[in-house]
Amino acid sequence: MYLALLGVGTLIIADNDRVELTNLNRQILYREQDIGRRKAAVAKEQLQELNPDITVQALDATIDAASVFSMTENADGIVDALDDYQIRYLLNRVALENQIPLFHGGISGFFGQATTILPGKTPCLKCIVPHPPPREVFPVVGVTAGFIGMIQATEVCKYLLCRGDLLAGRLLLWDGMQGRIEEIPVENDPFCEACAGNATRNW
Repeated sequence: MYLALLGVGTLIIADNDRVELTNLNRQILYREQDIGRRKAAVAKEQLQELNPDITVQALDATIDAASVFSMTENADGIVDALDDYQIRYLLNRVALENQIPLFHGGISGFFGQATTILPGKTPCLKCIVPHPPPREVFPVVGVTAGFIGMIQATEVCKYLLCRGDLLAGRLLLWDGMQGRIEEIPVENDPFCEACAGNATRNW
C-alpha cells in the first residue's frame, strides 16, 4: 500500500493463493468479503483504487525455479514478503544474477528482521541466513508484519530517491515484546555458494 501511494510506477505481485480468514489479521489489502478470491487479483484491485496512476501486474502463479526469472526480468528491485526460505533463496539468486536489490523482511511472532541486499556490495541472504531456520508453529502477529513491511517500504523509497542510508550490510532486528530495535553488522561469507566472487557494482 505504501509503495502504491508513493507512486512506484509498476508493482508486480506474485501469489498463487486464495484469501483465507486467517490472512485477515495481517494482510490488510483483503476484507472478509474477499475470502475465496485469488489474492493477486484482489491486491491489484485495491492498489489500483488507492492510486489509479500506477500500473499493477497481478501474477496468479507459484514462484519457483521455472517461473522466477520471467517474473522478475523487468524488475528494478525485489521485495521479499515470503514465509518460505527456499523461495527466498531463489529471489536472492535472481537479485544476484540481475544485479538488482533485494529488500528482505521476515517475521516470527512478535519478532522481525529486515535488511537491504545490494549484489556485489553487501552480503547476500545466503551469507546472512546460510540455513533455513526451523519452522515454528506460532501465530503470525499482524502488527509485526506491518512494522517490518513499513521498514521494507522505507528502504525501497530511499533506494528509488537515492536518499539516506540503506540497511546495507546491516540487519535490523525488531523485538516487539520489549519494544526494542537492535542492529547488527553482517559480513560476506567468502565461501558463500550464492555470491562468492560476485563482481562489485557502484550503487
